[in-house]
Order: sequence, then structure tokens, then C-alpha cells
Amino acid sequence: MLYTAHEMQKAWLAGMGSLAQTTSTWLLSPANPMSYVATSPVMARALEVFAHAAAPRGKPPFGLDTTIVDGVSVAVSEEIIARKPFGQLKRFNRAISGRNDPRVLIIAPMSGHYATLLRGTVERLLPDHEVYITDWRDAKQVPVSEGKFDLNDYIDYIIEFAEIVGPGSHMLAVCQPAVPAYAALAYMSGQKNPATPLTLTMMGGPVDTRRAPTSVDDLATQRPYAWFEQTVIARVPDAYPGGGRKVYPGFLQLAGFMSMNLANHMKSHWEMFKHLVAGDDDSADSTKAFYEEYRSVCDMTAEFYLQTIDVVFQRQAIAKGEFVHRGVVIKPDAIDRTALLAIEGERDDISGLGQTKAALELATGLPEDKKAYYMAEGAGHYGIFNGRKWRESIAPVVEAFIRQHDPAQHSPIPKVVKLPKHREPKVVAGVELA
Repeated sequence: MLYTAHEMQKAWLAGMGSLAQTTSTWLLSPANPMSYVATSPVMARALEVFAHAAAPRGKPPFGLDTTIVDGVSVAVSEEIIARKPFGQLKRFNRAISGRNDPRVLIIAPMSGHYATLLRGTVERLLPDHEVYITDWRDAKQVPVSEGKFDLNDYIDYIIEFAEIVGPGSHMLAVCQPAVPAYAALAYMSGQKNPATPLTLTMMGGPVDTRRAPTSVDDLATQRPYAWFEQTVIARVPDAYPGGGRKVYPGFLQLAGFMSMNLANHMKSHWEMFKHLVAGDDDSADSTKAFYEEYRSVCDMTAEFYLQTIDVVFQRQAIAKGEFVHRGVVIKPDAIDRTALLAIEGERDDISGLGQTKAALELATGLPEDKKAYYMAEGAGHYGIFNGRKWRESIAPVVEAFIRQHDPAQHSPIPKVVKLPKHREPKVVAGVELA
């Protein structure tokens, strides 16, 4: 019923948005006498803002067609090198040869947004790295016949993708996947898997939510497991390939994120309206681009979402060394070779300070010289992997850490790689994004 009501609302809003955009275009047309009335442009821009907010959205493209290597623009193409029911492994191929750059596997979040949320992360690493990324599927697009997908399956996917990328590679996990990536690393280390990565960088991940709990952590712990099972899980309508599958809908996750900073989001749309009225289309387009990505959401399988609530937030089982994966107890002290870097944002309101850093303390079997920590001053949750702070302050730390622990790398890289001007960030809703 929940999903059906949402679909009805989405269809209604899409129709109203289309009508609003048509009316806006008509009010601005020089061929329309009404366009010369003083109030018409203001009405037109207000309708344009509504139309943009109401428009339905699908999976955005990465759109990274070029990068800059040694000051030269080179072509970039996407290649899917492994396909699985709930996700695929994507590689960004640079049209260049003769380089021995580190291979980096980016583990994208499965938390309601597509992997394209990390477009800025990929873009910044491309000039000096071979970049791979996990591209998770929208659960409503996966037929029920493909079976389930839970946290254990997520860990299996990470391990399999790491094996495909191969020995001597590096792993970077952003936000939610810091926990399963950490678990996968502990499992691979204990199994002496030759594809165990040389480094794991964890950025803003809830490894131990007992430390500096945020409103997100409070929501997950103040209600019993049964509440989540009965309240936020829905069945996918039959109109989708995954009809009948139980999911945690992406639109609920988006609603939750929007409500956390509602005043900022309202201000951003008001600023967009003012920019449009003033004829500052560039500023308005920057805000639109942010929300194009932010409102593009996907569903998670019910079993993955519920198990994450239970294991990560309510029991902190991985942090306590109590999580069992395929019959093996995951012990952080099994990590004995892979260098760890924990990155946190000073103003992160999703993963509090100390939650990611805990991964370093839990890895008691790892020498201290293989542990590193960086706190990004003034950065919020999204600012640690997108935007100016990521590009100019955080990425150089990640790059230097990777090369420090990669025996195949003998030369340093430039501290800052200049990117095209159109990629300059825009602060929207209190979040700095490219």
C-alpha cells in the first residue's frame, strides 16, 4: 500500500510538473503578449522550480568522458567487467598506456542513492589511478527469481570484485560500505586471500556507532527491529521487474535525509528561484544539478536493510567481533597486513567523529605504522568525498597513503590536479558538492 500510494503521488506530480514547465515556457515566450507583463517572469520561474522538483528521475550517468593526465586531456570510457544480479563491477578506462598507476576499487554505498553519487570521487582519482567501482542495482529492478541479497551477500560481492581487480590493489569505501568492506578485509586476511588489498581507506563509515551517535544512529537504536520490519518495508508493485520483492524504498530514505536539513533544502530552492528571476542561470543550473543527483534514489532489499539495522546499528556486531560470515566469526584483529586509513568530517551529521576511527583501534593485529587517521576540518558528510575539500585537501592524503603502502609505486604524484572549471563546487543545502 505504501509503495502504491507513492507511485500514485509520483504520477500525479509528474503530470503537474509537466504542465508547470509548459506554462513556464509559454509565459517566457516573446511570442506571448503576456510575457511582457511584469509579473509573468516571476510566475514562470516559480513554476520552473516546481517542475524541477516534481520531475521523475532514474539512474544518472557518470558522464566522465575525459580526464587530465600529466596536463593532457585523455578520453575515458566505462567498461563493465563483472555482472551479478544485484550489482556490477565497472572500470573507467583511460585512453593512455605506459603508466603503472595504483588500482583502486571504490566500494559505493548501498544506501538509497546510485553509485553516481561518487562521481566527484571518481573524477578526482582518475588522473593518477586505475579506478574501479561497485555499481549496485536498484532492488525494484531485480526479479524475485534472482533470490535474496543481504549483508553477507554484500560482503561476498566485495570479496569477489576484489579478486577480479586482483592482488596488489587498493580499496576505498565511502560511508555505509566502510563496515562491510572492513568485514570483508578481516575475512580475506584470516583466509590469507592473495587478493587482500594493500590498503583500505574508510571515509565517514559507521564502524562503531556507539561513539558520538548521530540522529541517524538514534533512529536506528531507539526503535525495535520489529518496528522497521513492519513500518518501512514495502512490496515492489508488479509494474517493475522486481514486482513482489520486499524492499526498503529509496523514496523513504530520501525523505529521511531531506527532513534532517529541511530548512537548508527550502533555502536552496528559494535561492534557485531568485537566481532564475535575476537571470543567473549558471547558479540556478548548479543547484539543479545537485538535486538531479540527490533525488535520484533506488531501493534496497529488505533483508539487506534490516540486517544492517540489526548488525551495524543495534548490536554493533562487527565492531564487537561477534558477526559471523559464512560460518566464520569476523575478528578485526585478523587484519595484519593491509594498511588502514580512516577519514572523518568534523561536521559529519551522519557518521559521528570516532565511528570510523574505531576501525584503527579494533585492528589490534596491525602494526601502528600501517594505521593513519585524518579529520577534515569543516567538512560535512558529503564534503569528505565530493567538492573542494575532497579535491584539494582529502584526496591528496588518500593518494599519498596509497603510494606509501604500494611497493610498485616509486614516484610521488602532484598534490592537486586541476580539473575543468565547470566542475567547481556549489554549496547546496549546507553540503559542498561538485
